[in-house]
Amino acid sequence: MKAGKRGSGEAGRKTAGKRGAVPKRALFTKPRRKRLPRLPPSPPSAEILSLLKELYPDARCALEYRNAYELLCATILSAQCTDVRVNLVTPTLFSRYPTPFELARAEPADVEEIIKSTGFFRNKTKSLIGMAQAVVADHNGAIPRTMEELRRLPGVGRKTANVVLGNAYNINEGVTVDTHVGRLSGRLGLSKEQDPVKIEQDLMRLFPQADWGLLSHLLIFHGRQVCIARRPRCAECILARLCPSARL
Repeated sequence: MKAGKRGSGEAGRKTAGKRGAVPKRALFTKPRRKRLPRLPPSPPSAEILSLLKELYPDARCALEYRNAYELLCATILSAQCTDVRVNLVTPTLFSRYPTPFELARAEPADVEEIIKSTGFFRNKTKSLIGMAQAVVADHNGAIPRTMEELRRLPGVGRKTANVVLGNAYNINEGVTVDTHVGRLSGRLGLSKEQDPVKIEQDLMRLFPQADWGLLSHLLIFHGRQVCIARRPRCAECILARLCPSARL
């Protein structure tokens, strides 16, 4: 009988232990945060710029244009679209609508048919015609030369305005931050931000204003040819020894 009681007591303790245990599936583990590259105390921005200039002496805007109006139209079309595709579409667009005056009077369906292959063609058509109408009404057909005036135009944000000012007018108001510039800024330790406006502010602090326009082209060229998104070619990269993200 005593042995039986001891057995009952042990069984009871085991049962109690099981009841108090936390099921494995109830355990919660916090997801690991994605590790960002450690930023050096002072990123070697001057050396990075010098090396990229040496590597890409012909870096320039990949969109084909002859004036500020054409560049503005092409930049609006380049949203979520490759520059190559835009360059295939714009000759027909500019032939049909050579100035803002013609584009301001365009039928949306006609513009949509021309730019359809660039994607989001209805929204882009609305932006193009709205932009042209505002340029004609408020600027007598001339594309504005200031950030504030450009950003008041339909379909024009800071990125588009930077492209037009830097390339059509050689005015370095800021740094154009696209997907390539944003990605390389993080990998090179130039910025730990994710927001394009904050990335731009970091780059503007690190590089001379005279190079802001060129900087975008240099980073874009390098992002397309070497520091690609999925498999960066670190072994071939001229910046590898300066890069906190290099996989060597």
